[in-house]
Amino acid sequence: MSTNDIGLIGLAVMGENLILNMESHGFAVAVYNRTVSKVDAFVNGRAKGKKIKGCYSIEELTASLKKPRRVMLMVKAGQAVDDFIELLLPHLDKGDIIIDGGNSHFPDTIRRTVYLESKGLLYIGTGVSGGEEGALKGPSIMPGGSPDAWPHVKDIFQSIAAKVADGSPCCEWVGRDGAGHFVKMVHNGIEYGDMQMISEAYWLMKNILNLSYKEMHDVFTEWNKGELDSYLVEITRDIMAKMDEETGQPMLEVILDTAGQKGTGKWTSEAALDLGIPAQTVAEAVFARAMSAIKEERVAASKELAGPKQQFTGDKQEFIEMIRKALYASKICSYAQGYQLMRAAAAEYKWTLKYGDIALMWRNGCIIRAQFLGKIKEAFDKNPTLANLLLDPYFKSIIEQNQAAWRTVIAKAVELGVPVPAFSSALAYYDGYRSARLSANLLQAQRDYFGAHTYERVDKPRGAFFHTNWTGRGGSTSASTYTV
Repeated sequence: MSTNDIGLIGLAVMGENLILNMESHGFAVAVYNRTVSKVDAFVNGRAKGKKIKGCYSIEELTASLKKPRRVMLMVKAGQAVDDFIELLLPHLDKGDIIIDGGNSHFPDTIRRTVYLESKGLLYIGTGVSGGEEGALKGPSIMPGGSPDAWPHVKDIFQSIAAKVADGSPCCEWVGRDGAGHFVKMVHNGIEYGDMQMISEAYWLMKNILNLSYKEMHDVFTEWNKGELDSYLVEITRDIMAKMDEETGQPMLEVILDTAGQKGTGKWTSEAALDLGIPAQTVAEAVFARAMSAIKEERVAASKELAGPKQQFTGDKQEFIEMIRKALYASKICSYAQGYQLMRAAAAEYKWTLKYGDIALMWRNGCIIRAQFLGKIKEAFDKNPTLANLLLDPYFKSIIEQNQAAWRTVIAKAVELGVPVPAFSSALAYYDGYRSARLSANLLQAQRDYFGAHTYERVDKPRGAFFHTNWTGRGGSTSASTYTV
């Protein structure tokens, strides 16, 4: 009997918790997993006594759903999504909806939307952020795909999503085809940057100031009460206080310094390269993880390569405050890069993105949830065509207040040989963005010299291209393409 509101395929951590979240908000959920023993374990365990129907085939799942059928996939991104789409197709009718809630790459979502719409079906690719706890208690949800599908899932999604203080859900329609997954990808890229910058702040306090973990716990506790109030600073505070039960040492002393990654930071960097957007802070955060991964090489190199031997001699409390200011200024630049990337993608893919709504979606429930996202929403609500967050009066004033400390921290890190790639790249972005002229005139002269790639002139209108015979031996023929 077709009585269930939605079906969900994939009983891993996120899938199970989303199902329980949906059921707790009054929705009847049918569930299926390719390894059917997981279905039994779930319906007889965490789901026992709830409005959750265990299904043992795709046919049973789809037959149990109200029309239009809504089937959500919480499976590994990539081929598994395509495989399940093909398994579902024979059991669905026109107007039914398939939802991909995994971390799919947005070009795949664009392709799948076109494919399913050609068959009369509707498709949603939605980012879901918040981890295990968010999935259960209220995640940030970023849906895109077929616009006609949104009215049929809006109630479910906005009911289960996290809420901000005034009750607004951290879920709104993002845009056509791959827009939702693109925004989730940028969220994850910004998350890479945030995590790296917080780690650099920790490393500066540990290696320059020689603070104890108790002292660093107290610093992060204090930071979490102000402008840096965020989920990631909050969990960093807790991590600083955690002790290893086996050795009695702080947990961070026993965790190997090699960071893993699932690829969304790389995707963000690739998208920035494809669209020609400077997003170097995310890229540096990805490269920092790559650097961490060559652990054995670093250990060997540490015995061969020398660095500075100086020690910090200044006021520790004053420098801690400088690190806080550097972290906040760097964070603003990282988010500015993410928003620039979304603006470029909106133009490229013909999406109408509402940047204030995106900030609201990230305000709670997700991993990058933070107090200052409210300021980003205010900035775009005041000026929806804002070219860059750095030009908003609030963020401009914060950078002005923090700039001297930011530069001092990076200079001291360089002087003492402590790597701060995310802090440094964020400052380079700021200095580049505020520069009316850059050294790229020499780059373009070099390109024209060796490859006749042409250049534009400062005393001629944009769009007019010129070539110089630099050596007197070249001809007048120039390259036919010039890309800025």
